[in-house]
Amino acid sequence: MSTDPRPAPPFDLGSSAFYEEEHEEFRGVVREFVAREVAPHCAGWDAAHLMPRTLWTAAGEAGLLGLAVPEEHGGLGLTDYRFRAVLDEELVRAGALGAALAFHLADDWVLPHLLADATEEQRRRWLPRVLTGELVTSVAWTEPGAGSDLRGVRTRAVREGGDWVLDGQKTFIGNGISGDAALVLARTDGRTDRAGEDSFSLFLVHKEGSPGYTTGRPLDKMGLRASDTAELFFDGVRVPGGDLVGTEGRGLRQIRRLLPQGRLAIAVASAVVARETLEGTLRYTRERTAFGERVADFQHSRFELAELATQVEVTEAYVRRAVAAFNAGALDLAGASKAKYWASERAKEVTDRCLQLHGGYGYILDQPVAQAFLAARLLTLFGGTSEILRETIGRDLV
Repeated sequence: MSTDPRPAPPFDLGSSAFYEEEHEEFRGVVREFVAREVAPHCAGWDAAHLMPRTLWTAAGEAGLLGLAVPEEHGGLGLTDYRFRAVLDEELVRAGALGAALAFHLADDWVLPHLLADATEEQRRRWLPRVLTGELVTSVAWTEPGAGSDLRGVRTRAVREGGDWVLDGQKTFIGNGISGDAALVLARTDGRTDRAGEDSFSLFLVHKEGSPGYTTGRPLDKMGLRASDTAELFFDGVRVPGGDLVGTEGRGLRQIRRLLPQGRLAIAVASAVVARETLEGTLRYTRERTAFGERVADFQHSRFELAELATQVEVTEAYVRRAVAAFNAGALDLAGASKAKYWASERAKEVTDRCLQLHGGYGYILDQPVAQAFLAARLLTLFGGTSEILRETIGRDLV
């Protein structure tokens, strides 16, 4: 036992326990970009249900797109996921939840496939345009009859000469309207019975110059409205054989192999949303008075805040452990599913209880807590519902 009479320094669950100097330097770049290009415009983007393409080009100029793209393709090669976490934190702090989602879809769902499975020729064609914001991508897997059950996908690609002919419909596609290309999951085995493990392939389908590739109306979401979401339709779309991503028939395996990053990204976003909502609620309850007292001085409020603070800190610690595992190449699908399940459910609970502490003001849409509440509701659905995640975790356990 130590006999040192000096009190031990407090254990810091904040940024200094997780981030290093290089991450904080990067934070300065992100913060300046967000203050200049994002924060003044968030409300207008939400009202329009769309962000301008100039946001993507500005982010490209600032070096904030495709962080993991290697240097040989013009990128920074920042594979340490803490850099992506910094980007999420600063966007959420500015109330730019829609922008955070849009960037996340491109960086955590499409880009990993281009880095892991694209050919060198494809990388030379696509990655420089991703970095500049010239090529905005979306992930087009889900359909009206196939959400978490990707084996239910009915979109088909049939080989015709050196090309593929694509027919089908996708829904819930983020960046679907603003995007230039979609990473499409399509059935390529030519069968009509229940799909198997080798039934699907992935294609990067470009909108420009593709007759039959049409975008449906914007879907009117509860929240995150600045990030456009739409249906996509493919009617006899001819896809060059050179736009097959990976190996024919390996699409599901490729998705499963890279799914941990997508789910980790949602876990990180969930922890950030929970933390920022709690901080805003602490400020509100300290300033708001009722019956001659601060809301924070009521015992019930203190008990609520104490429990929420504990949940947020536990969630941050758990998610940061998952980030460390990912950086070490040790985060498997079950581990990522646990982090996403826990963090998204906590974000949903924290934002709900924080909204209650705001009283009537919490129900006003331009209040940050209301926006966070609506955003958090998506987090338990997107990237695998909590029910699907429990099944994934349970199967791994038994």
